[in-house]
Amino acid sequence: MTLSFSEFQRPAARRVLTAFAAGSALLAAPVIAPMAALADDRELTIYTYDSFVADWGPGPLLTEQFEAQCGCTINWVAPGDGVAVLNRLRFEGDQTDADLVLGLDTNLIAEARDTGLIAAHETDLSALELPLAWDDEAFVPFDFGYFAIVYDTQAITSPPTSLDALIAMDDTHPLVIQDPRTSTPGLGFLLWMKAVYGDEAAQKWADLNDSVLTVTPGWSEAYGLFTSGEAPMVLSYTTSPAYHMVVESDERYQALAFDEGHYMQIEVAAAIEGSPELDLARDFLAFLISPQAQSVLPVTNWMLPVAAGAEPLPEPFERLVEPSEALLLEPEMVAEQRATWVEEWLDAVSR
Repeated sequence: MTLSFSEFQRPAARRVLTAFAAGSALLAAPVIAPMAALADDRELTIYTYDSFVADWGPGPLLTEQFEAQCGCTINWVAPGDGVAVLNRLRFEGDQTDADLVLGLDTNLIAEARDTGLIAAHETDLSALELPLAWDDEAFVPFDFGYFAIVYDTQAITSPPTSLDALIAMDDTHPLVIQDPRTSTPGLGFLLWMKAVYGDEAAQKWADLNDSVLTVTPGWSEAYGLFTSGEAPMVLSYTTSPAYHMVVESDERYQALAFDEGHYMQIEVAAAIEGSPELDLARDFLAFLISPQAQSVLPVTNWMLPVAAGAEPLPEPFERLVEPSEALLLEPEMVAEQRATWVEEWLDAVSR
């Protein structure tokens, strides 16, 4: 099943903070020191993907904001990209150290739910402004976007305008993609190809393979190769150019609008059932969709917010590619078919 973009409703407001409130220091008097020490001993362990906790990612700012209000410490664990987070959670089972997982998406929630480790979030979702209805009782969305091929305008003067055209390109303009076994963008591209081509996807992968320079484990490695000039195209997001335009005042890197539409990604977080800090994890889930956090995410994670922040998004967000059609397969179908489709991809690219 795919959902047409015309069926979605655009968010009413997308906002970003221009200043962040600093938490005031706590003065520990002797009589309250034991209680303060107890609060400071609380630790929230969050599994997420590596770029989320990079120096330039949202992790550091969100840590500062949440720790100022919770009297706790956040312990980030980043085993790789989003699929790697799920793989680690499944491997550890009920012995996991995670109190919360952050950075799964709609393509992985059915499999995550099947682990039996996901707790009800008990979060008020009425502030959400997603382009589709969201009423899941376990997973809280915190940002969303659309996968896209981002290209170097200085290296390619006649870029492709469709998946068909991308596949038909010769190897003079190589592409870097991510592995669907470890990467959520890699999985997203796999599903994008399947949503567009169906039973013909295997042959399309084989045709595209000549133009693929390399397949990386995660997004960070792929985008690093792209910006270092190793390849003029990379699998990323329609929002990726916003980083270069806002932070670097550079319009060199742009996303391509494809005639077939673009596959949608909604990133989610969830608390772990049985966590000794389940209440704290639920507090963090509510914090993620607060105006404070929603103001940080667009200009650090470079995705679209799911709820209103405090100020309008920077102007370059108004000039990003908007898909003519948004593609999204049912999570249950993805869970049922993912292994088969990954094998299909492996067979096609090894020909």
